[in-house]
Amino acid sequence: MVASAMTSPPKIRPVDMLLLNDLFGISTGYVLTFSDRTFAEFFTEEIGTDIDDPRFSVEGTSKGKRLRYFLKTTDAATRVKALLALWEYRESARRRSGTAESVPNAKEEFFSLIERLGGKRPDGATKRTADIPAARVDRSVSEALKVRLLALAALPPVQRGFGYERFLGDLFDANGLAPRASFRLVGEQIDGSFEMGNETYLLEAKWTALPVGAADLFAFNAKVEEKAAWSRGVFVSDSGFSDDGLVAFGRRKSIVCIDGLDLFEMLDKNLSFSDVLARKVRRAAESGNPFVRIRDLYR
Repeated sequence: MVASAMTSPPKIRPVDMLLLNDLFGISTGYVLTFSDRTFAEFFTEEIGTDIDDPRFSVEGTSKGKRLRYFLKTTDAATRVKALLALWEYRESARRRSGTAESVPNAKEEFFSLIERLGGKRPDGATKRTADIPAARVDRSVSEALKVRLLALAALPPVQRGFGYERFLGDLFDANGLAPRASFRLVGEQIDGSFEMGNETYLLEAKWTALPVGAADLFAFNAKVEEKAAWSRGVFVSDSGFSDDGLVAFGRRKSIVCIDGLDLFEMLDKNLSFSDVLARKVRRAAESGNPFVRIRDLYR
């Protein structure tokens, strides 16, 4: 009888170690705020392991090198247990000191690694946005709005501007976002606001021949930041955003961006605008990136 193939447990990859270096300071030779004594006590009490055992010093005697070797050589369950204990220690120390998170998307990246290594997220740990079921609207409403969006391209500029205004208003209405009754129309630019989750969003929308560049992004971001401290902004550009403009605009601003392809894919996939925007806002908060395409939010 031929033995069935066994799947080997997942290992710590070099890219995983880069994340752990950032989270726990392993590359420096230190580990978090541990002294040699407290490091040994932590492993004895939390993991039931003598980290001072010479077998963990094959690659060096510093705390960081011993931890690295431990993670590469121990069994899967013990590895996950150690990482979760280190994370808990890190977060407790960070809360007590009032230190801001320095690693972008740290929580999600860490718990994704834990899951890949065969562990489970603790109760209450945030799931990946892509794992949360997408909210949807009535299919007939999405299809009708999609037809209207496609038809706008054939209209003369002035008619297209008014048509775009009505389209956005109806899109927000269909999602229960209480849009402002009238938008100020300047050329083909529509300004307005809507509400979602007890938050007010200021809107800027453009339909232009060329992608929106840095100047328009900076100008709108300044408008948003001139308002209340909690103000947020959504910039809708049917022609998209230039790569150079997004790079120059940078990260960690007060707005998120939506392009025409986003709108089409949202309607084509029958996705709720509220769901799309919530995911964009969360990704912007995690990564600092104001523009993440829908296809990257739902995979």
